Amino acid sequence: MIFEPITSAARMRGRNDPITSIIRYGVAWTVVVFAPLMLYDLLGITEAFIDPTMINTGVAATVALFFGMYLAGRVLDLPGTRGTVHGVPIMWTSFIIAVIVMFALRTDYSRVMFGYSAAVSTLIAMQLRWSNRTMRQQPFYLVPFGKAMLMEEIEGFPVRRLSRPEIPNDRAANIVADFRADLPDEWERLLAQASLAGVPVYHYKQLTESLTGQVKIEHLSENSLGSLVPNQSYTPVKRLVDIIGSLAAIALTLPVMFALALAIWLEDRDSPFFVQSRTGMGGKPFRMYKFRSMSNRAAPECDDSAREDAITKSEDARVTRIGKFIRKFRLDELPQLFNVLKGEMSLIGPRPEANALAEWYEDNLAFYSYRNIVKPGLTGWAQVNQGHVATLEDIDIKLQYDFYYIKYFSFWLDVLIVMRTIHTIATGFGSK
Repeated sequence: MIFEPITSAARMRGRNDPITSIIRYGVAWTVVVFAPLMLYDLLGITEAFIDPTMINTGVAATVALFFGMYLAGRVLDLPGTRGTVHGVPIMWTSFIIAVIVMFALRTDYSRVMFGYSAAVSTLIAMQLRWSNRTMRQQPFYLVPFGKAMLMEEIEGFPVRRLSRPEIPNDRAANIVADFRADLPDEWERLLAQASLAGVPVYHYKQLTESLTGQVKIEHLSENSLGSLVPNQSYTPVKRLVDIIGSLAAIALTLPVMFALALAIWLEDRDSPFFVQSRTGMGGKPFRMYKFRSMSNRAAPECDDSAREDAITKSEDARVTRIGKFIRKFRLDELPQLFNVLKGEMSLIGPRPEANALAEWYEDNLAFYSYRNIVKPGLTGWAQVNQGHVATLEDIDIKLQYDFYYIKYFSFWLDVLIVMRTIHTIATGFGSK
């Protein structure tokens, strides 16, 4: 096959077109910065284009707007994102940083104009859309060979099967094919002709990953080719963020941790902490710290009992009254900040499993151990998409989310996970 799979399904026609980007940024800047400056000038309030205070405000608002749009655009390339939930916090953060910088530099600025710029930029951020939302509104034509037919199983995704090897008579057409299938010559010629004609041609696998946020490994060769090796250039940056983030979080939550430890001890006069051996990076075990949310019991001796003991079920009778509260809002995980500081965990990554469960999963699920190629995390892509799981079928889906995280390992995906984690904690999603 002469075609290479796309690296991201977000690369739609016009998505990376510099002309389109310039127009988008230009329109936003006109509304957010130029319009209020012109209004100040026309109303005679001040000569806005030569007034140092107004110029400072315009420069700060411009930098905040462009920086916010850039960051939001990168995050909104990821599955399931939308401006209202993910773009707005990023835009607010960008303008808050601008205010902090101006305050630190003792720079004069117009609070009225800057407030207007921040408000309008927020409205712009609310209108940003996940690139794949646009994709769901476009017709996709399937080449009826190989595994491309799996695209028909994605709910709400508009696909049509091609009956003949001809380019569809549709200006918005996109073609999806299984590049690894043994296609007849006439269908290969169709893909070549479509590419030359400017019709986007997608490999079903990358498109599925982008739409579902999951990566399913089907062949060992996929890993030996490096498709699931995480981005090594990001690793030292991630460690630095882990150190700074864990130190800051420990400082902020230390009073809460003391209060929770006391409340847990008062309930049954037993140790407020639970320490368990978990599987970490490279498959190496480490001692993970948690606040105890269940009544203490003797550790089972046989493997089957140990596995059953490690699985938390719905309405589990072992969960204490305090435990129900701290599990719902993930407060039992706070002591793991010390695991992060020690370098055994990261703030974000696949959740570490109890050793008994990890061994069971590895025996029953192909490639399970590959999730240990990165450090386990306090929160992860699977947790914010799926929540708590117990059955092998659910674990298989969770594994696909973990592999997606490993394959698209990046700062932007971590930012999205942080935002979704805040939502998860606020709603108690997926807790047991």
